[in-house]
Amino acid sequence: MPHIVVADPIHPGGIERLLAAPGVTLDHPGNRTNEDLKDRLRDAEGLIVRGTRVDEALLEHAKRLRVVCRHGVGYDLVDVPALTRRGIALMITPEANAASVAEHALMLMLALARNVVPVSAAVRRGEWRVQGQSGTFELGGRSVLVIGFGRIGTRVSRLCTAFGMHVMVHDPYMPAGTIRGAGYEAIVERDAGLAKADFVTVHIPANDATRGTVDANFLSRMKPGAVLVNTARGTLVDEAALEAALRSGHLAAAGLDVLREEPMTKTLSMLSLDNLIVTPHVAASTAEGLRRMSWDSAGNVLEFLAGRYDRDAVVNGAELAKG
Repeated sequence: MPHIVVADPIHPGGIERLLAAPGVTLDHPGNRTNEDLKDRLRDAEGLIVRGTRVDEALLEHAKRLRVVCRHGVGYDLVDVPALTRRGIALMITPEANAASVAEHALMLMLALARNVVPVSAAVRRGEWRVQGQSGTFELGGRSVLVIGFGRIGTRVSRLCTAFGMHVMVHDPYMPAGTIRGAGYEAIVERDAGLAKADFVTVHIPANDATRGTVDANFLSRMKPGAVLVNTARGTLVDEAALEAALRSGHLAAAGLDVLREEPMTKTLSMLSLDNLIVTPHVAASTAEGLRRMSWDSAGNVLEFLAGRYDRDAVVNGAELAKG
């Protein structure tokens, strides 16, 4: 009888799917009697996590664990090599949040282009008319560089096209012909795209090769007056360099859904800037996105423990499912 632990609160749909599965015992936030996750994992074969860190210290207490599913797509809080050494599969929910994150990225572009946050704040102060020229602009006719052409990047590209933007894509792991076949300009040399783009939106995973990608050099290569959007991971961006680029006027604005340190424990000086919008890592957290991630997380673990699995959802080697 497989025992599954859900470490963090998730949408009830996923819990219901697990409870309805025959022969499964479930430990979840609604029924736990022991708050110590290490103790709860003693008999677990499956684990679903949302914001919990999975590392060597935790895995030492999970001798029977066969699969971990990350509720979402990013897994920078999971020690993948440690799982692999133990023959434990790591799964994600690759399709569940793509639409929500893509829409959030476009929302940030629109809000920055129309200066929504400062103008709304002015109205709340009783200032109905904005003094001087508004400086706002339309997305139509502007160019955007989409960095990363995965599930989210492809959706962002389609949304930008719908707004009449010229879409450029840079992804060294995607054949240029595939990008052009989808109707977009393939940018082989990233700096060439940075120099032309009015907007740059980042959709790549955070790992040893990509952390700090958006550094002072990256920002200096961007077109003067351009806008940066990051809904991927905060560790991709050098926040000090970004703040400097915003204060100097080299960048017109930036929209972030993620920060280097989450949750934020101190007020950042860049939050005083009117040309910056920061949301608290909520791009995926629509009602629909949360329901899909919960449902898919439950399904991934159940299918894996039953000897079936979706190859696209396994991060560290589908051969692990054969055990």
